[in-house]
Amino acid sequence: MIPFLKKNIQIAYCIYALVVFIAIMFVAFPFIIVASFFGINGGNFIYKVCKLWASIWYVLVGIRHLEYFESPHDTSKQYIFVANHISYLDIPPIVITAKQPIRVLGKYEMVKIPIFGSIYRAAVILVDRRDAERRSKSVRQLKLAVNQGLSIFIFPEGTFNETNQPLKDFFDGAFRIAIETQTPIKPMLFIDTIDRLHYRGLFELTPGKNRVVYLHEVHVAGLTMAELPQLKQQVYNMMEDGLNRYKKPTNDASLQMS
Repeated sequence: MIPFLKKNIQIAYCIYALVVFIAIMFVAFPFIIVASFFGINGGNFIYKVCKLWASIWYVLVGIRHLEYFESPHDTSKQYIFVANHISYLDIPPIVITAKQPIRVLGKYEMVKIPIFGSIYRAAVILVDRRDAERRSKSVRQLKLAVNQGLSIFIFPEGTFNETNQPLKDFFDGAFRIAIETQTPIKPMLFIDTIDRLHYRGLFELTPGKNRVVYLHEVHVAGLTMAELPQLKQQVYNMMEDGLNRYKKPTNDASLQMS
């Protein structure tokens, strides 16, 4: 009887969370659509709206956003942000943690979702890895964003990590752009998103803490394309080590909390 009751409570909670998410989305939708016509400033405003949307939703569904820093984070600098990708709940922490104007590289498939897809299209730089022309276009847009003074955010694994390893292999894109634009890389870790919402489905959502860890910045000044593999491996090792360490329950005490 207890497992049956627990399952039904879980389903009811997930339905409630979805309803709340959609309700806030409808409130945010007109502001985002109007802002999408106002260039860079409009885009920056969209991220502020999305940050408010995600923050309110977290409070209403019982998710606690926590930020930790291995070293001070310079909010005045541009970065290529990279993070591990293992859950649909990886999206809210991006906009909540954003400390400087940013643009996110997102999967093209998400634009097919009614209403949300229109918001998604207005907020992110779309990539369709199945189409070479669209891949090239997304890279050009990312570089343009950097040249316009914006930071960018990329999941270097490309898709969900459904393996039993901390990380999947990285694509070159984030590291190529970092070297070409001479923009430092800031690795981040999403520690608990897999526990809050497993990639198995939307009815896996649970309340609780959702930690984000900022790792040390990785400098790329003077690097050339010949050094891309070493740069990619350096960041991979940092993130893999971090995920192994911060999954342990005693790690929080050693970090600087925001």
